[in-house]
Amino acid sequence: MVSLVPSLTEAVAVSVPGALVGATDWCTHPAGLGVERVGGTKNPALERIVALAPDLVVANEEENRAPDLVALRAAGVEVLVTEVRSVAGAFPELARTLTACGAKARPSWLVEAERVWAGLPAPARRRTAVVPVWRRPWMVLGRDTFAGDVLARLGVDHLWADAADRYPRVPVAELVAAAPDLVVLPDEPYRFTPDDGPEAFGGLPCAFVGGRHLTWYGPSLLEAPRVLGEALRAARR
Repeated sequence: MVSLVPSLTEAVAVSVPGALVGATDWCTHPAGLGVERVGGTKNPALERIVALAPDLVVANEEENRAPDLVALRAAGVEVLVTEVRSVAGAFPELARTLTACGAKARPSWLVEAERVWAGLPAPARRRTAVVPVWRRPWMVLGRDTFAGDVLARLGVDHLWADAADRYPRVPVAELVAAAPDLVVLPDEPYRFTPDDGPEAFGGLPCAFVGGRHLTWYGPSLLEAPRVLGEALRAARR
């Protein structure tokens, strides 16, 4: 198998050891994964993938470009494409993918992660947020995103959830003027840090979160509620 999605790479490698022969340069988990690297999620080396002769390539409709997937299929490679827009939707898609990759049953981490998310208590209070995912230009979470659903389940409602686009471009002055309770700054795809990002928001409280816990659907789902909850509670000016 070849994975073109970091979160799926982790899920397959942990659940079906030895199944993967290739993954992208951005597939950082599990650490030390010894497979052929096949470029980026948006610019995979198609010839290299075809040369690996995989039984299956796993991809995602948002992470990967349709023309690349069409080209792989035209070269005779089977491609499985996932679509994940919510936490609830992640679990059946993961199960479908892992089954296609040779898993005989749902792995224990997936069963437990589904139980953890289903059992989350209702948040004691709700807060509003803006969630930048890029700067120059500024882009934020918009409608119908997995990360937006993750935050909503943790009591954080992002203010562009009804935007026409899934990742709208919004001037930073407009983000500040919306007066959110906090700004959620992930470390991917843009790597926001305490020295790169907060200065643009005029003293609004900022929560620094790991992109793996906010946007990945895989084994990280098991610890995401706790890790993200701690980061959101620690939001500071």
